[in-house]
Amino acid sequence: MSTSVLTDAPASAAASSAPASSSISAQPSIPDQAPTAAEPAFTTPVSPRRAAVILVAMTVSTFLFVLVEGLPSGLLLLMAPDLNTTTSAIGLLVTGYALVVLVATVPLAHVTRNIPRRWVLAATIGLVVIGTVWGGAAHSYGSLLAARLVTALAHALFWVAVLPGTTGLFPPRVRGRVTARLAIGNSLAPLLGIPAGTWLGEHTSWRVTFWVAAGLSVVIFALVVFLFPTMKPSASGAAKAPFPDRKRFSFQLVATALIVTGAFGLLVFVTELLRDLAGFSLSMIPGLLLIQGVAGLLGALVIARFLDRFAWESLVVALLLVLVALVVLAAFGQHGWVAVAAIALFGFAFTAIPPTFSHRVMQNAPTSADMGIATSSAIFNLGIAGGSGLGALLVATVGVRMVPLMGAVLIVLGLLAVLAERRFCAPLPTRRHDIDAVFPAASSN
Repeated sequence: MSTSVLTDAPASAAASSAPASSSISAQPSIPDQAPTAAEPAFTTPVSPRRAAVILVAMTVSTFLFVLVEGLPSGLLLLMAPDLNTTTSAIGLLVTGYALVVLVATVPLAHVTRNIPRRWVLAATIGLVVIGTVWGGAAHSYGSLLAARLVTALAHALFWVAVLPGTTGLFPPRVRGRVTARLAIGNSLAPLLGIPAGTWLGEHTSWRVTFWVAAGLSVVIFALVVFLFPTMKPSASGAAKAPFPDRKRFSFQLVATALIVTGAFGLLVFVTELLRDLAGFSLSMIPGLLLIQGVAGLLGALVIARFLDRFAWESLVVALLLVLVALVVLAAFGQHGWVAVAAIALFGFAFTAIPPTFSHRVMQNAPTSADMGIATSSAIFNLGIAGGSGLGALLVATVGVRMVPLMGAVLIVLGLLAVLAERRFCAPLPTRRHDIDAVFPAASSN
């Protein structure tokens, strides 16, 4: 991703011949109308060039956190025999991780609410270094579980800091696009990180994969310390939601819990489904996960074009596609390449859902944006714990084929919650002057 990630594509060949430097400093606009003299001037706290570089660095950091969280799902078939345990027990590492995030997010957000985001982010990444090195050195399931729980404490605070901290560096009308750009890191983790980690684990040891992730954490720690501005949360342009609405926020939390629970059973046990139901060999699984990851990256790129103006509609479309993928897996998952196609569709659609959740919370949180993100993150991780726990139960009792069926039922319930929100809450503004008008100018460094 280049430093011009937030500039609009040129409309003509003449526009494309403009100097490259203009693409860096130009701010994108929502294309429903041109700006007028009456629109407020929004002053960002850093220069557009610096903000774009920080966005790239923060996207790398989201890659790291999703990679570290998801490594057991790619390595479970290697970790289980080495630690003398079962694949369902390895899957519960994700459940325990998510439960820590669920319990710790809101208290940690409250305790750190006045600390500059730069130092909060540096501390979270430093803790990932410690937890991942420890995890790679663990020689018992209990020790590995303890290391994962320590790492989860960092995860609990990371998303609270990175979303408002990064989006606040950009004008309000493009913050949906910024959120989607951050989600590219989420997509690249399953696209590159987890398949590469699985491949590396197969050719060396799953422990080496953990230690490589720890090395990446050190690099990202340095990037955060040197690039992110020293700015208290209250000085961020995203400190408060522009359209606070407690009723809408409540609908969003219910939908988040149901949808994430429905999706994460498959995400955690996808390798077992590909092996035991679809019939693929272990050596083919990294390549199949790569297909899912490529589809997810495409989904992240697509959602960036629509999120600022069509957040609710984008969520509904993504949920319908996820539902189709899960139903196909439940009905036809024993047919190898049909299963691969369904998993690719699932990856494409589900990647759009977390940034949509985050962007909508940043718009509607009834208190501060930090606490809104903290609450939403806790509920998201409740869904991860529920999905991985239900998945582990199903795998251990009736088989992996029931995991996508369980997911489909919960996605339907989540979709009903999303539709109920539109029924009982008024639509949000989408025009750029309506969005920018609710924000005061941000404080400059």
